[in-house]
Amino acid sequence: MIEAQDLTKRYAGRTAVDAISFSVKSGEIVGFLGPNGAGKSTTMRMLSGYMPPTSGSALVAGFDIFRESMDVRKNVGYMPENAPLYGDLRVKEYLHFRAELKGLRGREMRRRTGEVMDMCGVTDMRRRLICNLSKGYRQRVALADTLLHQPQLLILDEPTNGLDPTQIRHVREMLVGLKDRQTVLLSTHILSEVEKICDRVIMIHHGRIRACDTPQNLTRQLRAAATVCLEVKGEGKMTSKLEELPGVRKAEEQPMPDGWRGIMVRVEAQCDPREAILELATKEKWKIREMHQELPTLEDVFVELAASDAPPPEE
Repeated sequence: MIEAQDLTKRYAGRTAVDAISFSVKSGEIVGFLGPNGAGKSTTMRMLSGYMPPTSGSALVAGFDIFRESMDVRKNVGYMPENAPLYGDLRVKEYLHFRAELKGLRGREMRRRTGEVMDMCGVTDMRRRLICNLSKGYRQRVALADTLLHQPQLLILDEPTNGLDPTQIRHVREMLVGLKDRQTVLLSTHILSEVEKICDRVIMIHHGRIRACDTPQNLTRQLRAAATVCLEVKGEGKMTSKLEELPGVRKAEEQPMPDGWRGIMVRVEAQCDPREAILELATKEKWKIREMHQELPTLEDVFVELAASDAPPPEE
């Protein structure tokens, strides 16, 4: 669905996107992540035909973004981070207007407008002026606009920005439901949503791709430490004895009632000391009522990426 090769965008004095190459297969939901200013939005604008690249090439739905820009736009539904809407139109009027611009007419236009309003949960607001809608509802109207012409590829830049938790869940379920029919390239800072719905994650930093893999593989490869959480009862200096175990960085005790002691054990990456902890507890005659390991999350991957290196020098 997307084949990008050495895609580059330069502005005066800086390079926003630096020769990135990646692909997105048909039917995938791919998270496109990175810190603010990393080049995500610029890349999405280039792929949607909104902005020309400085150099490099990309095929979207089989069409070249340079030579076949209009064909690319017909096959892409692009939702920018701050979607421009006409505030003096009612929701239904605005979607009819947008549907006509996208080539829909008559009964087909009305049918499709009704479908996307239902999908995005704005049917009850169809007679409201857009300027009187909350930010969350305006985001949903923009998403409905994106879906009108049933594009093969959805490029969504922060689609859940301004939505409440219930609305975010609704959008997540909708995107998963579209998976069999449409491909999705999604940028968001709600990383828990990415872990739940994305098949792969592309991480960009300083205009360059730093990681591309499934969310599970990225967290597995992370250098950050995991944590083992204990609830234990016993005598002696538990934290110091735990810190003597191989792979344990630090053990911190947290007060608990009824004589139990809560201990957070920070361990080296890709190290699981739970068996050693159990052997130690048996030896010291400690009672353990809970022990579980908290693995690094995609948020930890994101934070480590953002802190990993300095910006590349300007040429």
